[in-house]
Amino acid sequence: RNTVVYNLVFIAVNMLLAVVVSLMLSELHGRRTAKTLQTVYMLPYFLSWAVVSIVLTAFLDRQYGLVNQMRKALGLSYRTDWYRQPGIWPGLLVFLNAWKNVGYQSVLYLAVISGISGEFYEAAVLDGATKLQQARYITLPHMRFIIGISIILAMGNIFRGDFGLFYVVTKNTGRLYGVTDVIDTYIYRGLTQLSNVGMSTAAGLYQSVVGLVITLAVNAIVNRIDPDSAMF
Repeated sequence: RNTVVYNLVFIAVNMLLAVVVSLMLSELHGRRTAKTLQTVYMLPYFLSWAVVSIVLTAFLDRQYGLVNQMRKALGLSYRTDWYRQPGIWPGLLVFLNAWKNVGYQSVLYLAVISGISGEFYEAAVLDGATKLQQARYITLPHMRFIIGISIILAMGNIFRGDFGLFYVVTKNTGRLYGVTDVIDTYIYRGLTQLSNVGMSTAAGLYQSVVGLVITLAVNAIVNRIDPDSAMF
């Protein structure tokens, strides 16, 4: 359940944010400003989850974390161990995944936007189209191919969890298993703690086979809706 639900949320949130960010960046006329913002958005993508975990610990550490220090300054309870509070982690994991990956996706979409002929926008301006109307009737239709490919590839990995995010960032805390345990972390524990090679191999094969089937199924659906957006 965790693996599928998280991946569905990741796909929806990341794609929406990436499209919005790419549309905003495409409206920037200053080349230097646009390049600077692109660099800022892309930087998290190149950070390992180990580095992200260290930074997150600086915020959530029970004794020296910034969050607890701020709560102490405000006169609130400041001894909270955030790594034993399952309630905050679903939203936090979605935020971290988006923060790390949206920049890369937005650059892909921005590359598509930059290839759209300016004549479309000039004609739209002459017809009195607003920026939102230009995005709806010109930009988004031209982006449907890359969006379709992104959905197909993402759905093929719906049974695979980001091991670094769910294992390293959460520090493999047992109290969080209910909201952070995914297939990949389960396989890893089965292999390292139980030495159950058979179970780990079977689970890995299951992920691959189901991923292939889902990829073919989603591609067939997209092919019916919009053949130009399908992979084959």
